Amino acid sequence: MKHIIILGDGMADHPVARLGGKTLLQYADTPNMDMLARTGRTGRLTTIPDGFQPGSEVANTAILGYDLNQVYEGRGPLEAASIGYEMRPDDLALRCNIITLENGLIKNHHGGHLTTEDSDVLIKHLNKCLGNDNIHFITGTQYRHLLIIRNGNKHIECAPPHDHPNEPWRNLMVKPEKGWEELDEDGRMSAQETADIINKLIIESQYYLAQKQSQCNEQECLSIWPWGGGYRPKMKPLSEIYPQVKSGSVISAVDLIRGIGHYAGLRIIKVKGATGLANTNYEGKTQATLEALRTDDFVFLHIEASDEAGHDGDLDLKLKTIENLDKRVVGPIFKEISTWTDMPVCIAVLPDHPTPVEIRTHINEPVPFLIWYPGIIPDEVQTYNEVSCVSGSYGLLHLNEFIETFIRI
Repeated sequence: MKHIIILGDGMADHPVARLGGKTLLQYADTPNMDMLARTGRTGRLTTIPDGFQPGSEVANTAILGYDLNQVYEGRGPLEAASIGYEMRPDDLALRCNIITLENGLIKNHHGGHLTTEDSDVLIKHLNKCLGNDNIHFITGTQYRHLLIIRNGNKHIECAPPHDHPNEPWRNLMVKPEKGWEELDEDGRMSAQETADIINKLIIESQYYLAQKQSQCNEQECLSIWPWGGGYRPKMKPLSEIYPQVKSGSVISAVDLIRGIGHYAGLRIIKVKGATGLANTNYEGKTQATLEALRTDDFVFLHIEASDEAGHDGDLDLKLKTIENLDKRVVGPIFKEISTWTDMPVCIAVLPDHPTPVEIRTHINEPVPFLIWYPGIIPDEVQTYNEVSCVSGSYGLLHLNEFIETFIRI
């Protein structure tokens, strides 16, 4: 049996009054996911371990079965792996967003949806002006980039910008974790020194980014926003944990997901036109998934669009991304693999966490999932959404219980 996980990032949501009290999954037209729920089995999954924030890096790593207490190092190292930067033992790697500030507030976490080409110009300019032997800016994808600080200390508190829209940015600047203010670690600088360096870079970046952005003014400007720092993680390949996964692939437009895949020993497949937004190349990802399934035992297909729409608070767009996932990904993949009688495939569909459009940030709540494979005995659930899956026969699973259940089918 081959296995595929189709993950709609941030797809789960809350009931919305404008939708008659329904969630977006309840309201959206999703005939393919509903069919898989009706002919398969469903349940809910807790994806965030105690003590962790509900970020995609945490949730996706947990979905793949890893113990976050043993392997978690933040988003930065995952971004590094994705873009091909091999971390040194003394590196601190941080995710480095380019964000938009307006009237002293965080307007958005994505710089107005910068393209990779435009961002590359900005990041190279920052590296020329602010980089040195110990500080390096490295271009990633769109607004998501990498900051490396040699001998930096990871024991700092950084505010993920997507969690703080319309909040004063100066109140959210980096500070050391309590108890780590003056302590070093394995010869590294103290957490206070690291925080001071990052905060200085944030302020200086606004001046240098303005040099390349003629439309900036006193009310609105671009800024870097580093967060999610960590050292090189120690993760075993999935093939060493689950013998069923002799070979596997990850398909995503998002660097951190590719980074998780890299450390999990999965082959990274990049699809032309995959953007991580609502305009992503759904058909290209679908085709790449089917091609990968012909040779690999396991495929992790990640679609970011719903999460971005949720962060922007765009109800109509998020509904569209859910429907696109259903019609342009889930439907065509099922139609094709259902004909593979000599090569059966087990499908799972789920989000990693909710990103409610009326909250505009990730929250820690169980997410609905469905599992289908040829010959499965269905449960009583008829549709796929946050409410119906409460009655699913898998019940409420926690963390690695999902992959343990799924991969052994």
